[in-house]
Amino acid sequence: MVAKLLSGGNPQIPKGDGDAPVQAYIAAMPGWKREVGRHLDALIERSVPDVRKAVRWNSPFYGIENQGWFLSFHCFTRYIKVTFLNGASLRPAPPVKSKHEHVRYFHIHEEDEVDEDRLAGWLRQASALPGEDLF
Repeated sequence: MVAKLLSGGNPQIPKGDGDAPVQAYIAAMPGWKREVGRHLDALIERSVPDVRKAVRWNSPFYGIENQGWFLSFHCFTRYIKVTFLNGASLRPAPPVKSKHEHVRYFHIHEEDEVDEDRLAGWLRQASALPGEDLF
């Protein structure tokens, strides 16, 4: 089954829990974003070994059991938006502010060289904080 791409090239994937729907989302990411999605998912698994996964609102979510969700990502036309749900508490805070007080974003563009150590540090910090129970 080929996933429909929504506005900005974001895959439309049914709501689901576990690794399978997240892998379906990543497989449906268009172009260069697919490899970034695979790399991001692998980095999350390495940085947060007990991570829990789900797809909601056509985005993969990552969390800790009984603690809530700490991260999601979403495809846009020119970048992938990585959402740290309690990102304002991270040090240093991810660079892009949100209209939501606690949320911070990190955008990945095709030509970007991502500082993997910084991203892994944010992932470890975020997973240690109380998460969001969004669903």
